[in-house]
Amino acid sequence: MNYEEKMLSILEKHKQGQLTSQEVLTAIQSVGCEDLGFAKIDHARSFRQGFPEVVYCEGKTPEQNASIMYRLSQSADNILGTRASAESFQAVQEKISDAQYHQQAGLITVERKPLPRDEMRKIAVVTAGTSDLAVAEEAAITAEIMGNHVVRIYDVGVAGIHRLFERLEDIRSANVVIVLAGMEGALASVIGGLVAKPVIAVPTSAGYGANFGGLAALLGMLNSCAAGVAVVNIDNGFGAGRMACIINHMR
Repeated sequence: MNYEEKMLSILEKHKQGQLTSQEVLTAIQSVGCEDLGFAKIDHARSFRQGFPEVVYCEGKTPEQNASIMYRLSQSADNILGTRASAESFQAVQEKISDAQYHQQAGLITVERKPLPRDEMRKIAVVTAGTSDLAVAEEAAITAEIMGNHVVRIYDVGVAGIHRLFERLEDIRSANVVIVLAGMEGALASVIGGLVAKPVIAVPTSAGYGANFGGLAALLGMLNSCAAGVAVVNIDNGFGAGRMACIINHMR
């Protein structure tokens, strides 16, 4: 039973006189937040934001990640863990047999009831190079599990800009464009000047020393002269996928 169903059950019991007003308040508090001692799980996140709480696995022990994701899986059909190691996935899979590991993206997913995807409203995920694929896949899979049709367009950076022009119509047909680039981050500005759709730029840490772990790409994207380009943090594929999802679902 998910959060919404539990809330409706509580209200129905109150309506039938099975719960007092005080008991309803207590029940709502226990349904919305669960204290595991080392973490407080927000079971009401999907009710407020349309998707359950996403688990940031980095910095947590495999056992902590497994416990958190197991409890989330009891109240949600689709859940997501980011920055997950293989060790964390093994611990999660022991508790959730249908969990899947996306090694390149570092994601753990459970998808029991896939959300509907509007084939006419696409999100394009575009990378400058193959070195950006790990972050790109984090963005793409995040958007997919949240109910979006994703088109992947990889390795079309400015060093061989003719590759980009070959896929330009595919990019323009998308409702939102996520652009990932390391080095100097120029691809976001180029695409921003060629499309009439929102561009979410993701600087990646791919590059030599003066890239400063993605800082050069971040500053280049923040200083883009192309209108309609917004920027998320370095290597933040999840943040880009989530933002693209919100934009794509607006009507």
